[in-house]
Amino acid sequence: MSDLDVQIPTTFDPFADANAEDSGAGSKEYVHIRIQQRNGRKSLTTVQGLKKEFSYNKILKDLKIEFCCNGTVVQDPELGQVIQLQGDQRKNVSTFLVQAGIVKKDNIKIHGF
Repeated sequence: MSDLDVQIPTTFDPFADANAEDSGAGSKEYVHIRIQQRNGRKSLTTVQGLKKEFSYNKILKDLKIEFCCNGTVVQDPELGQVIQLQGDQRKNVSTFLVQAGIVKKDNIKIHGF
């Protein structure tokens, strides 16, 4: 009976793959675009990992005008500055960042369901 391999189910961590990749030396600098469920049908889109030389407020202003949504820039102690937008804007934000020349398509990771 002691030779049985029992796997205990654990909770799913959507940020685990991002933390594992960032720990490697010489890893690519990815921009992570995630969705967070609020209540009911409401959701937030977060953009993390943009270079620090960009003006987050100017990018946010352009995103808000382009997608007709509200948003804010949040200062997180672990993640740095994070852009939050209302609604599911993952595809829109990724195409906007590529077309504006801020990030290459290979450096964008889209997370979520």
